Amino acid sequence: MALVVMCGQPCSGKSTAAIRLSEALQSACATGGDQRLAIRIIDESSLHLGRNQSYADMAAEKNLRGVLRSQVDRSLSKDSIVIVDSLNNIKGYRYELWCLARASGIRYCVVFCDTEVDQCREWNDKRREIGQLAYDTNIFEDLARRFERPDSRNRWDSPLFELFPSRDDSERTSTVIEEAVSYLTKKVDSKTRDVKVLQPTIATQTAVKTEANTLYEMDKATQEVINAIVEAQSSGFGATVDKVTIGPDLPSISFFLLIFSTF
Repeated sequence: MALVVMCGQPCSGKSTAAIRLSEALQSACATGGDQRLAIRIIDESSLHLGRNQSYADMAAEKNLRGVLRSQVDRSLSKDSIVIVDSLNNIKGYRYELWCLARASGIRYCVVFCDTEVDQCREWNDKRREIGQLAYDTNIFEDLARRFERPDSRNRWDSPLFELFPSRDDSERTSTVIEEAVSYLTKKVDSKTRDVKVLQPTIATQTAVKTEANTLYEMDKATQEVINAIVEAQSSGFGATVDKVTIGPDLPSISFFLLIFSTF
């Protein structure tokens, strides 16, 4: 039904906002009668990935984004709202997530926790002092330096819901969360203009095989196997053939002689 991309500096309050959004969505679904809607948060910890290890270098960071993207792709459906609680700090990566939402024909939005870097650094240091998960100093500074702010003028950053965790009171935060919940759960019809459901293009649609095509492909594959067996027997000059190779990267076919006795 929808994909929500959390975005912000490290230790900017994204996880707290994601939990509040998830709880608000569950409450809205319960009161609205849509019990089938599943709410899921996907983050590093849910995939057993450590934040410092995942951002230790560019190769590890690339792997993290790939794992998150694959998990998001498998989780998207018409009956679920997926919240990606990660940095999502690269605009090119947010575009990739937007493409996944478009291919699935669902709603999409970005929730941006706009927290000053100095405040994020202070929160990160406090986490380390009390023994909670925190970024190493060098990793934090590198991520903060490379952060690319979302821009509502970009398709992949729109609609953009902005939170200011370091200075907003709970009422202001609740208002933005409610706006996001309304956008994600509102019933839409042909007259709806304030909610956009992304539509897949020909390039993003997966080709659907018809029953006739499937039967043709099965018959073609079967005939190729038969031809390979006949060719192997012909080239054996009357000798017993116990194994036939179909093609590269395909398993060989082995033959076993079964002898039955009758009484």
